[in-house]
Parts: sequence; C-alpha cells; structure tokens
Amino acid sequence: MVRMKSPDELRSHQWYGTDGLRSFSHRARTRQLGYLPEEHLGKPVIAILNTWSDINPCHVHLRERAQAVKRGVWQAGGFPLEFPVSTLSETFQKPTPMLYRNLLAMETEELLRSYPVDGAVLMGGCDKSTPALLMGAASVDLPTVFVPAGPMLPGHWRNEILGSGTDMWKYWDDKRAGLIGECEMTELESGLARSPGHCMTMGTASTLTAAAEALGVTVPGASSIPAVDSGHDRMAAQSGMRIVEQVHKGRVLSSILTQDAFEDAVTTVLGLGGSTNAVIHLIAMAGRAGVHLTLDDFDRIARTVPVLANVRPGGQTYLMEDFHFAGGLPGFLSRITDLLHLDRPTVSCDTLREQLVGARVHNDDVIRPRDNPVADEGGVAVLRGNLCPDGAVIKHIAAEPHLLKHTGPAVVFDDYRTMQRTINDPELGITADSVLVLRNAGPKGGPGMPEYGMLPLPDHLLKQGVRDMVRISDARMSGTSYGTCVLHIAPESYVGGPLALVRTGDTITLDVEARTLQLNVDDEELERRRAEWTPPPARYERGYGALYNDQITQADTGCDFEFLARPGKVADPYAG
Repeated sequence: MVRMKSPDELRSHQWYGTDGLRSFSHRARTRQLGYLPEEHLGKPVIAILNTWSDINPCHVHLRERAQAVKRGVWQAGGFPLEFPVSTLSETFQKPTPMLYRNLLAMETEELLRSYPVDGAVLMGGCDKSTPALLMGAASVDLPTVFVPAGPMLPGHWRNEILGSGTDMWKYWDDKRAGLIGECEMTELESGLARSPGHCMTMGTASTLTAAAEALGVTVPGASSIPAVDSGHDRMAAQSGMRIVEQVHKGRVLSSILTQDAFEDAVTTVLGLGGSTNAVIHLIAMAGRAGVHLTLDDFDRIARTVPVLANVRPGGQTYLMEDFHFAGGLPGFLSRITDLLHLDRPTVSCDTLREQLVGARVHNDDVIRPRDNPVADEGGVAVLRGNLCPDGAVIKHIAAEPHLLKHTGPAVVFDDYRTMQRTINDPELGITADSVLVLRNAGPKGGPGMPEYGMLPLPDHLLKQGVRDMVRISDARMSGTSYGTCVLHIAPESYVGGPLALVRTGDTITLDVEARTLQLNVDDEELERRRAEWTPPPARYERGYGALYNDQITQADTGCDFEFLARPGKVADPYAG
C-alpha cells in the first residue's frame, strides 16, 4: 500500500498551503478557474504537457487522450492541469524540428519548475517530441510518466500494405525511374498515412517511444499501441493513475533514468534495428540525467545484441501494429533479459524483472527468437577515421551488403539546394561506384541538422535499376529511410571538420566491418586545404537561431545547448 503524502509534503503546498498573501491569491485565482477547494487542495497537482496541434498528424488525437489522462489522475486522487506546449511536427516544420527540440526541452523544464506541480505526464511521440520532453523533465526531476502518441494504422494501396516514410521513398524513386506515374502517386497520397499517429515503421518515432518504455518511464506495453486503438485510451488513463502513485512514492525521474536504464535503452534500440537518430537523442537525454553516454557505448553494445524485430525498414516485412500484437516491447525484452539490468525501477514496478513477468512473444516471425535473428549484431555501427575523427554512424542493416566495404570517387555538394538542382547533371559523371558527399548540413550548417542524409540517386541510375549508393554527410536521415548512408559526421563541415576539405574526385573508403571511414588524401595535402578554408557566414543574425548557433553542440555529444547540458543545480522558485 502506497503511503499518501500529507498536504504539506507536496511541492504544490508552497503555492496553496501557506498563510501568506500569495497563497491566498493562488487559491482565489483557482476559484476563478471554477475549481472547488476540495477538488485540488492537499492533492497532488499533475501537469499534463500536451504537444497536440492541428498541424501535427502524429499528435492530432492527443487532445482527446489528455482527457483520458485526466480521468486517471482524478480516479487516483490527484488534480490534473493540462498545459499546451510546442508541437514539433516532423512533416511540416522547417527547416527541421531538430532545430527546435531544445526549445521544447527548455519550455518543458521552465514550465514544470515555475508552476505548482507535483508530477508530470508528458504526451508526445513524433520524432523530436519524445527526447525534448524527457530532456526538459530530467532537468527538473519531478515524478514523471510519458504517454506515447502511438503508431498510425498500416497504409494500403492496391492490395499492398504500406509503411509511412519507407514506402514514400521507395515509390518516389519508382516514379523518378519511370516505373509508375501521376495516377499511382495520387492514389498513394491517400493510402500512405491513413490515421492519427506517428510512422508505423521502426522509424525515429517508434524507436524513441520504445526507448522511453525501455527506460522505464511509460506503463508496460505503451509504446506500440496503435494510436486509434481503444487500448491507447486505456493506457492514457492508466498513466494518469500511475503518476499520482509516483508522487506519493516520491519516485522522481532521476531514480528511473540511471546509467543502467540508458544502457538498456541503447540495447533495445539496437535490437529493434531502430533509427540512427536515437544515437543523438539518447546521448542528449542521458546528459540531462547526469549519465555519460557516448558513441563508443553504442558500438560496444551493438556487438552484443542481435536484431530481433522484423519491422521495416531494418526488417523486411512487418509494421508496428504487427509488433504490438506479437507481444510489443515487453515480449521483445523477454527475449534479451540476459542483456538487461533487471533490478532497476520503472514507473510501474520496483524492478524491470517484475515488470517483465508474464511477457511473451506470440509471433516468432515478427519478434524473432535469438537463434533466428534478422541480423547477428545491432542495427547501427559507429565509424571512425580521418573523415570523422569524432565519429559517424550508419544503419548498416538497411544498406545493400555489397556496399558495406566500398572505395569510390567523391562527388561533392556544398549544400542541399545545390544537390537538388544538379544531381541529374550529366557533367558530374556520377556512376554507381561514386560516393555522394553532402556538407554544410550539420547542426550549425543545416541549420538544425535536417534529414538530408538519404541523398537521392540520379535519375539515370534509377532507370538502370540502381537503388543504393554510398552517401556521406553531416546531416541526419529519416528513421523510416534506408540505404548506405553515413551520417552525423563530427565535427561538421560548417565548423571546419574534415568533410569541409573533401574535393570531387578524392577517393573515400567505407569499411563497416572495420568501423572505418577514410578520405584517401595524405595529411600534407589536407593541411594545405585546411589553410585555404574560410568559415561560412553565420546562418542567423538574431533571435532563437542566433542562440542556437552560439550554443549547439556537435552530433557526437547530442546536439544539446551547452548552457543546458552543463551540470549545475537550479533552485525551485520562491512561491510565497
């Protein structure tokens, strides 16, 4: 039985429970909102941070789900208050929502700190919202529960089951190759994404909500429930009940987000064949929690965990609804318990071991047994070499095997617009052996490190049947995409990283097994080129962009803001 906190033990007591003028004012203004004293006084105040928006299809249902969270909070004896926060719509926000991830993290942190809040429910799921909400909440360290938005329904077109994002790239290339026309593309527009919810492939959204569940900040099984399933409503209500219990237990977020928890989240992401974006986000989230997580941790763990989730694009066949009904993340974790830290707490149980009791897999082709994996090693590899001294990543399970060891001549594009305009220029002489290089697309250069890394292949190669080439950039790639794309090169070219020194015709060697990426130019020549290099002009002269440019760190350290990532305490405000 959980001991109920007395009213004066609650953080919100500072606002409501003292004898001063300020508490009188706070109570009076709460009456102005229409609440009776017995509805809120002496009860845990729960902030529901909702990223709902009319222009975020991943979150368009969260307005209704917030009502279910409130239902659970009331049922458990708490007092819910819903706060609208920034929506980060992967589909519509330009140049990229990654530019604004840290803005939502700041908003989350300062909102939770500055209001009479005892605990928080975070509602998100579209790619950047999950890390942003958890980064901000970790910096405040209140009891916290995360409610994932859930994947959309599978797409359909002419008796084919479609995966959002993944099949978009596939059929767009088919259109450019002349294999399908406008009629088919019009039909695909209406069949690719057919319900609220985030991408139902193992893209960034599904990867990061799974990581949140592996960290222990969701109720069990939450991350894969389809957004429109009635089970999603029940999960939201359960989360509302759970957060009140967490407040009474005093189980703050730092007790959940431990070193062991982050290692288990990395293991989960790699075993799911998840998105490369999780590397950046988990490093940033860990940093906010005071946990030192590095690229080397990802590469070390990748060599110990097989890919068991046969979910596109890393897998060949299934989508997230299949994964959910095959056992979801609890079923998946039940197959790798020897790789996990089972004695750490979660928001639902005193130990992960207890949480996984009874978890099982119902379809061995969706969640593979250990003796029949999708791949023998985790789905992301970390590369080093003179082209990426601080590291780069590749999702090698989504690449053509013959390209995983490749040497070819570089064709260099200085920015994404130039690449779009000239990729089909015959004068470039691009062949299937060429290595396409995009620079000035990193954290500062992008700006915001857009998902430009899955560079398009030239039309003439697509028409010849070529569907993959080695592509290298300091950008990111959509988690729903695929191909031999080397990403997150650090340091980025915009700040003078070695990528800035590559010239068309230089040969580059990729060797995934050896974990190397090498520019085949001698050091003396590189130093000569470096002496000739001049920094590009600043992207922003004022505003948030200028703050971003001044404070953003590189990909290998999570692209957080330096002043937010640094250690240090921030006191609660004085409420009296």
